[in-house]
Amino acid sequence: MRKADRHLLIKQIIEEFPIRTQEDLLTRLGDYQVTATQATISRDIRDLKIVKVPDADGLPRFVLFHGEDDDETKNEEEQRLIRMIEEIVLKVERVHFLTIIGTLPDNAHLFASILDDIKPPHMLSTIAGFDTVIVLSESEEDAKKIELYFKEHLLH
Repeated sequence: MRKADRHLLIKQIIEEFPIRTQEDLLTRLGDYQVTATQATISRDIRDLKIVKVPDADGLPRFVLFHGEDDDETKNEEEQRLIRMIEEIVLKVERVHFLTIIGTLPDNAHLFASILDDIKPPHMLSTIAGFDTVIVLSESEEDAKKIELYFKEHLLH
C-alpha cells in the first residue's frame, strides 16, 4: 500500500475507533490487510501530527492535531505551535538555561519534533521523553524568554 493511501486509512481508523496505542493501530490496519512495521507507524503518526488526548472517559486516544485559526499577524508555524501548547502542554518550568515542558502522556516526542521543525529563536535543541520535553538554550536569558512565551499560551 502506498504511503498516501495508508495515511488516509489511518485517519479514517482513528476517527472511527478509539485507538489508544500504536499496537491498536497496527491491529486495525491488519483488519484491512495492511501490514506495517512499528517504525513505519511511528513515522506515520509524526507525519500526520497525531496526538493523544483524553477522551470522555479520561482514557488516552489518538486524534489528529488540528492547527487551525489562521491569524494575519502570526505565521502558520507559530499558530501551529500555539495550538499545540494550548492542547497538550500541562506545565512549564525553567532551570538555568533549560526549559522543562510537561505534556500530556505520549505527546512529548511530537511536540519536540514540531519545535525542532520550527526552530524558534532562543532555542538550541530539544530532548524528549514520554511526557517531558527539555528545551536547551544558549543562555539563561534565552531560556527565560522561552519560558515566558510558553506560559503566555498555556490555557490553565
